[in-house]
Amino acid sequence: MLRLAGVNANDVVYDLGSGDGRIVIAAARDFGARGVGIEIDPGLVAYSTELARKAGVGDRVTFRSDDLLEANLSDATVVTLYLSYDMNQRLRPKLLRELRPGSRIVSHDYDMGPDWLPNQTIQVTWRDRKSNVFLWVVPPKS
Repeated sequence: MLRLAGVNANDVVYDLGSGDGRIVIAAARDFGARGVGIEIDPGLVAYSTELARKAGVGDRVTFRSDDLLEANLSDATVVTLYLSYDMNQRLRPKLLRELRPGSRIVSHDYDMGPDWLPNQTIQVTWRDRKSNVFLWVVPPKS
């Protein structure tokens, strides 16, 4: 997901529904990016924070216990998602409203619907399961 988005040290990567924080931690560790994980479960936020500290990237990432539909995403340059199709549909207006043009959105398995086609789709195999990973680039504001 991070490679598809072209993440680099200038990026701020947000992972919505960050779980154990692996995407945000990888963005900082492997690409030098800053990262923010948004996770509703405070226990997972504490766990992710500890994992980031152990990985040596605690100074580059933060995890927040927040509702992803309420979180401010305006400083994100990359947003990663592994949510449901319905949740992607609910998030879509927020992403288009809050993200700057040129920001990248990457979703594992679920697209944004037929009226917002991805800029790129790749197929990946993990644990003998094939999945699609979608990339969108936020268009200029009209």
